[in-house]
This record gives sequence, C-alpha cells and structure tokens, in this order.
Amino acid sequence: MAKEIEPKLVTIGDYLKLEEDINFIIPEYQRKYAWEITNCDKLWSDIKDFMDSERKDPYFFGTVIISCSNEDKEFNLIDGQQRTTTMLILLKALLMKVNEKLINMVDDKDSEPLKNGLKERRRNLLSILYNVDPEEVSDEPNEEKDRKICEGFNKIINKSNQEIYNEDLIAILKNLKYDEIECSVTHIPYKQKDNKYTNFFRNFKHFYFKEELNKIDFLNKFTKTLLDKCQIIRIKSWKVDQAIEMFNSLNSDGMPLNDSDIIYSKMFAKADEDNRKILGEKWKYLVELTNDLESKKIINLTGLLNQKMYLYRALNKDIINAVGNIDVTTPGLRKYYTDINSDLIKKPIDFCNELLILAEIWNIVKDRTIMKVLFAFNDNSKIFLASYFNRYNSYFTESDDKVKFIITDDNRKKMIDDIENIANSMLKLFSILSLVDTGYSSSNFKTFLYREELKLVNEKITNDEINDDFVEHIRENWTEKNIKELLKDYPKNDIVYLNEYLFAKENKCEFEILGDIDIEHIMPQSGKNIELIKVDAQINDEEMFNDYINKIGNKILLEYNINRTIGNEWFRTKVLMKVTDKIGYVDSKYPIAKSLVEKYKNSDKPFWTKDDIDHATDVACNRITNFIFE
Repeated sequence: MAKEIEPKLVTIGDYLKLEEDINFIIPEYQRKYAWEITNCDKLWSDIKDFMDSERKDPYFFGTVIISCSNEDKEFNLIDGQQRTTTMLILLKALLMKVNEKLINMVDDKDSEPLKNGLKERRRNLLSILYNVDPEEVSDEPNEEKDRKICEGFNKIINKSNQEIYNEDLIAILKNLKYDEIECSVTHIPYKQKDNKYTNFFRNFKHFYFKEELNKIDFLNKFTKTLLDKCQIIRIKSWKVDQAIEMFNSLNSDGMPLNDSDIIYSKMFAKADEDNRKILGEKWKYLVELTNDLESKKIINLTGLLNQKMYLYRALNKDIINAVGNIDVTTPGLRKYYTDINSDLIKKPIDFCNELLILAEIWNIVKDRTIMKVLFAFNDNSKIFLASYFNRYNSYFTESDDKVKFIITDDNRKKMIDDIENIANSMLKLFSILSLVDTGYSSSNFKTFLYREELKLVNEKITNDEINDDFVEHIRENWTEKNIKELLKDYPKNDIVYLNEYLFAKENKCEFEILGDIDIEHIMPQSGKNIELIKVDAQINDEEMFNDYINKIGNKILLEYNINRTIGNEWFRTKVLMKVTDKIGYVDSKYPIAKSLVEKYKNSDKPFWTKDDIDHATDVACNRITNFIFE
C-alpha cells in the first residue's frame, strides 16, 4: 500500500539528525547553493532575536518538502535545500567554537556549569552532524577520535547539475580545524580576498568568525536555542510529482491569511457601522494602489504595514532599550498591531489614511532614477525612507470622494527634492553594504540606521544634519583605498546601475532606468565567435577571460531586447550598428552605450581589449569612490 503524505513538526536538531544509512539528496534539477552572507545574516538575526526575546513558544522556520525514495533511505530535498545546507554549515561552525572553548577553559567552580553546558552541546552537535551515539562522544575534544568521526560524514549528497563546487561542503564537514578547511576548499583564480571562495566557505567563515560566539554563555544559549527551540514542518511524500505540486501550492495559492488580512479584519471590527463602508472603500483603493506598487517591485501591503511599525517604534522611541542603547529586535506585525500598539487600529479610518498617504508618496517617488538605483542594492533602504516620508503627511489633503489624497504641485516638488536628498546619502551607505563582506544586521549598517531613524522622523532635524551623519559614519568605518579595491573585483550587477547613474550626472546627460533594462557585457561570455573575440581582447587564459567578463568596466546598461539580440556579437558590430536594427548600440538611450558609439564611430575596426576593460574599470572605481566619499 502506498504511503500517505507525512507532515511533522520537528526541531532543527531532530530534522538534521537522520537515522543511519539515510541521506539528504539534492536532486539533479535543483539549482546550485545560492545563499550568500546576507541570507545567512538574516538567519542568524532571526535566531538571535528569538533567543533574546526569551519566548517560551518555539520559533518556526517554515516548511521543508521531502520526496522519499530508495526504500526511504534517500530524502530528496524538493524545498529546503538552501536552508538545510546552511544549517549544516552553521552547526559545523558552532561545533568548532564549542571545541575551542572547551580546550581553553579553566577548570574552576565558577566555570563548571558553563563547561557542562558546552559538553552537552558538543555531544548533541556531533550526534546530529555525524550520526554518532552521544554516549560514545568524549566530554573533551580528542583530535584523533574527533577527526575519525568527521571523516565519516555522509549526510548530504549533491547531485545538482548546476553545482560545480559540491566538494566544498564536504570539505567543511569532514575536516576538523579551520586552517584545514580553508586549505581544502576551492580557491577561484584571479579573485581577491573572500571573493576567491565559494558561497559554501564564505558562509561558513561568516558564521565561524561571529564575534558573539567568543562569549561562552552566548555560544551555549544560541546553540541550544537553535537545536531545541527552532522548528520546521517536515513534509514527506513518496511521489516526486506530488511533492513538487505541494511545493508549488505552498508557494502560490496555498498559504493561509497573511498579516495584512488579519490586521484589516481587526480594524474592520473596531469601526462603527457608519464608518465601515468608507473604511471598506479606502481599503479597497489601498489594495489597488499597493498591488500596482508591488507589480513594480516597490512595496506590497504587508510591507507598508511593516514600514509603519518601524515609524511608530522610532516615534515612540521603542528602539531605545533601558540602558539607552539601540535595540534592533523587531516584533512580528500581528503582535505589534494587535498587542503592543493596538491603539493604532482602534482608530481604523485615521490609520488607513496614514497608510494611503504613505502609498501615495511611494507612488510619486517610485519612478525617480535615484530610487531605482538605490533599490537595486537593498530593499531595507525603503524602511528608513518611509520613516522620513512621515514628515510630509500634512502636505496631503483628502479628495472630494473621501478616499484618495491629493498634493499641490509646489509641495510635491519640495517633497521630491527633500526625499532625493536623503536617498543620495542612503545610496552611499547601501552601495558600501553591497561591496563589503558584512551583513546588513551588523552595527555599521542596521544599528546605525536605527539610530539615524530617530532623526529621520524628527521634523526639527534638518537634511543637512542627517547627511552629515552619513558622511561622518562612512569616513569613520571605511577608507577610499579599501572600497576601491573591492570595486575592482566586484562581480555582481547592482553596482552597474550606480556607475551608469553617476556617469550620467558627471556628463550632464539624461538618464532614466526603463522597465526593459538589461545588463550588457561588452565583451560577451559565450557565442560562436568567442575564440576570435578572445583574440581581439588579447586574453588567451580561460580563467582570466571569465574573470574579466564580470568586471565593472565590461558591463553597461542596455535595452533588454537589444541586449538579447546582440549579446554575442563583436564589439565592432555593437558600436557601429543601429539599435533600431536590433544589432547595435547606436541610438541607445543609455549614456555609456551612447558614449562608446561616439568614441568609436569613426574607427574602421574598433576593438575592446583587456586594457580597455582595465581602464574602464579604473574610471568606474574612481567615479564611485569619489561619490561615496565626497
């Protein structure tokens, strides 16, 4: 008889502690391991914030869907690959820290409780990661025995066709010491600093060097919280098609009521009979407005409620703890609006009006170029901009229909100018966040922005004072030399938007980010002419060629349809042919593409070489660094 679906609520420790001869399998069709430091930092913050809250109920990490095969000895990860892999990496980092603390701890009566706790954590971690009996684990680290245990790791098998570095995870789990792991993992040629490592090792390193783990009481509590208090729903299925259907359902229409639905129902219940009709009309318009904003990747209704929560926590100074320090922990939306600050929804019309004005401001500024550049880096900037928007609520008046809000042209212009002024400072900070090997939740970003939010919501604080704070903070924590070095080897695309934006300002030319935008590699990565293109570029080393492809000097913005048509063409074809023919840069609306046409239009046979990419990269690095530190 075929088995039924088996959903079960389990702790993280129980989920990862597989029985002997059972493995997690990452199927062939799954994507590669894609989590980066920002994802890991979010995971870390969620666990830490829950731990600090001292709540008695467990913390829920979502759902994992498993397709069982090979007589239930293979757990194919249909949904949960990224989280499962990251959890294994995190547990390994915690185990190594526990071992180090046990080796270095002094034996005395005061430290005995902490040491006993570490011993228990050690047994649990080794048991979960390596399927050994906790009773067989020595209390103190034993290099010979521990190494043998680690070498037996076989918990996860990666069959993904897209993953070319799957041995890095195995190296992290099988080796005993940090130096051994670092020597065993992949080192990507021509990359600098941490960019030379894969996501597996970078994320492991990020966890391993967390400063909080140097505190024994934190290490003890954090590990116990993760293993015993954090839970997931593990859904087992014995049919692959069924498991994939569940994944699609749970990630589309199968989700329960969201926070905005729950909060609106509470607001409706608080409204009297006379106000329920107008509240319904206002809310309907708010949903329409936010749906449009969401389609443009600006904000959805739940995000709007989240921004209002941040605003009121700053206005009420809830982000300052009892000793006067910034507290970056944030309550859940439902708890905030139904418990912590339930007075807001007790005046449903007034609160709905505030949400409408916030949405209207987003609708006004959403197409400003600086906003699109800023949002290319990090959506967290929206939270603090929204708090600043509150200064302009008085600029809006209710329309005749008592639903929409209107603003005069003069007030509209002043508001936009002020907002762009603050967005400019945020753009500097968030561009640094994208470059450095530090997550958003670090004190240099999240804590600083929380503190600055107290000024953003205060109408008595001028823009100049706020901008000065950003300038001073940046200069205190980073140097131009360091940022420039990071830019030279930066492989992602968000910085391309900033470079194009600054190039346009520098040359006083029009620049608008259109919906059909794409990243164009001037020297393409593939195509039928690629070997001849390499000769033109004066690059004959494959690794060097791959490295140069993604340098900022080789990337520009271009119309989507043009980019898709000409992506693998020669440089000489691109700069000499018209965009209307869909085979070239000529007449493109984007400034750097236009400048390349102007520069090479009289050349009979223009080339794009390694030296050109180096030069363009140096110019871009100087341009961006000057902007950040101006």
